[in-house]
Amino acid sequence: MSVTAYDVAIIGAGISGAITAFQLAKYNLKTVVLEAGIDVASGSTRANSAIVHAGYDAKEGTLKAQLNVRGCELMEGVAAQLGVHYSRCGSLVIGYTEKDLKHLKLLMARGEVNGVPGLEIIDEKRLHEMEPKVSQDAKYALWAPSAGIVCPYDLAYALCENAATNGTKFHFEFKVSKIDYDDGYYIVCDGKKKVKAKYVINAAGLFVDEIAGMVGEKLPFDIIPRRGEYMLLDKGEIKTASHTLFVTPSEKGKGILISPTVDGNIIVGPNANVVDSKLDTSVTEEGLEEIAEGAMVIVPSINLDATITTFAGVRATPTSGDFYIQESKKNKRFIHVAGIESPGLASAPAIGEYVLDILKNCGLELTEREDYIPTRTREGNCKLFYEMSEEERVEAIKKDPRYAKIICRCEMVTEGDLINAIHRPIPAHTIDMIKRRTRAGMGRCQGNYCRARIAEVISSECDIPLSEVKKFYSNSNLLYRKTK
Repeated sequence: MSVTAYDVAIIGAGISGAITAFQLAKYNLKTVVLEAGIDVASGSTRANSAIVHAGYDAKEGTLKAQLNVRGCELMEGVAAQLGVHYSRCGSLVIGYTEKDLKHLKLLMARGEVNGVPGLEIIDEKRLHEMEPKVSQDAKYALWAPSAGIVCPYDLAYALCENAATNGTKFHFEFKVSKIDYDDGYYIVCDGKKKVKAKYVINAAGLFVDEIAGMVGEKLPFDIIPRRGEYMLLDKGEIKTASHTLFVTPSEKGKGILISPTVDGNIIVGPNANVVDSKLDTSVTEEGLEEIAEGAMVIVPSINLDATITTFAGVRATPTSGDFYIQESKKNKRFIHVAGIESPGLASAPAIGEYVLDILKNCGLELTEREDYIPTRTREGNCKLFYEMSEEERVEAIKKDPRYAKIICRCEMVTEGDLINAIHRPIPAHTIDMIKRRTRAGMGRCQGNYCRARIAEVISSECDIPLSEVKKFYSNSNLLYRKTK
């Protein structure tokens, strides 16, 4: 059996793998992305706080601090280049006591050493002018105007779609089980399929330690799975907060936050609890109570009855406390991108740059492509009907009457949007893949109205029986037999 040879194989299509694929797509290389899940952003990138942190939290002198500040600086440009919604809304770390004020001053000093611009400690008068609903007990806040918000999976899709447009190959449901080395190539296997590559990027998130073990290497730290649970509030609650609101952090982390999202909701959470399984994304009654209590400390009047969904994600917490982006001790052409917990999303553009520099230093020849396509505009194949002007909607319906048929009433998603998502460079062919690309099913009714209609569109467009339409994973069939 012939095995396709590549210059670079990237293991993992989360935010770190996605940004690396995006960077490599600029060059005359054969690159492949190997993802264990069914889609881009199937792991931690799918469920996190969506915050582009400013960079005052990471310890001075760490790689995390360096890449956080640089990534935050680059994020707006990357988002604009790829047609991704981004808002530099700024963040406020709220303090209630003199002890909190002392800690805020430490964070500010750390941020200034890290190079975070515009940091300022503000008094309660200005705080309540900026955020009228914040607790009257709040006395101080650290204002970080460079912080922002972005949709993490939309960013990952955009990065990977751009890479795919520029020739990068993607293999999904490719769970790496073995890695061999022969005649200058790594042979990466999933039990059924194989690829070989001169260079390998280990960006496997929670599973980076296991991938490292396949090449006989023990990372100099352990990966601890830490689960964070969230509540998402209806769009009618958007006036709850205009900025990302934190409390003064503790030894457990940044604590519960309240933040607007780029899609107009309010997100609340997360807690941070160590779990036994790296796949434990369960939501607990105790966890939601913890989040509710933390949220009401920040905004006592928050309307948690407006919660439309809850969810959880698991982050890869390294015992070292820092990012680890280095070539293997055994072979410099195997590079680990490990321990990428918060602020991994904010750091992503800088992580891509950093990995590229390592590859150059390890001997990868990089010549720029003459036919490189740098953008992925929303005006191209990914602008949604609800984002269009009236003139654009009229034109879209003229070109394709399916844009006149509303499938998701909550988010005003049309059949034309669904068809577009199914045929994008990284195609959507499950209910949840459609949902994350178009927001169909993400509104107030959470898909109760539109899920069956989405399934019908997938069945028709992908030419498969309704019984074969999946919610997300391979064994998540919506139907199991015909009833009538």
